[in-house]
Amino acid sequence: MEVRWNEVVFSLAKDVERAVMPLFGKPKAGEVVGTNVSGDVTDYVDRVSEDIVLERLRPLGINVVSEEIGFIDNGSDYTAVVDPIDGSYNFTAGIPIFAFSFALFKGEKPVYGALYEFSTGNYYEAVPGKGAYMNGEPIRVQPKPPEKAALSFYTRGRGIGIIRRVKRVRVLGAIAVELAYLAKGALQGVVDVRNYVRPTDIAAGTMIAREAGAIVVDDTGKDLKIRLSAEEKMNLVAASDQRTLDIILEEVGE
Repeated sequence: MEVRWNEVVFSLAKDVERAVMPLFGKPKAGEVVGTNVSGDVTDYVDRVSEDIVLERLRPLGINVVSEEIGFIDNGSDYTAVVDPIDGSYNFTAGIPIFAFSFALFKGEKPVYGALYEFSTGNYYEAVPGKGAYMNGEPIRVQPKPPEKAALSFYTRGRGIGIIRRVKRVRVLGAIAVELAYLAKGALQGVVDVRNYVRPTDIAAGTMIAREAGAIVVDDTGKDLKIRLSAEEKMNLVAASDQRTLDIILEEVGE
């Protein structure tokens, strides 16, 4: 399939941006309009953004996995895993940390990943084997010793000892964005052990983080596999280096 995915995805992200930004922080954005395939509520802004994505991708004939509607099988070898607004709670609350997330697979093999951060205009990309980029410039993880490291950490009590072993803990509310921050060196780890995140949340971010040198595994230390699903829930541990990863896994394994 001869498609310039960087151009298609960036254009699609800008279309979503134009449609939804007038709703940013307004009550209308958070109005509940239904329930998605995982049983979570669908907000008005989620529906608006997803409709745009599906309409724009339809002429390409590819399969689509989207957070609200689930898997759309068009019989293609290619599947896009899309979250039009990762961090939609932030969006509706007026917190400017959210992004458009897009990951393309051929079969189950990752082909292209991208993340567009609305508030900064930063566009992150990854092509497996060719590295990760922000606005066209290469990015890499930046490991730090634990006493200077910053992690994004989501838990319901598990692994709480992590807090004592690193300098800073963040919860930004948009895990795709946090994985991109790991990729560019702003964080040294991203951890979610709530058995909550779905492939739509992390498919693009995982690709970008890995191509920037991050290690991405599940909570047992096994290589994290992204499935073409909007319903599967999983745990994620991503780290800038093996030392940080070992500390995290020690704590969540107790």
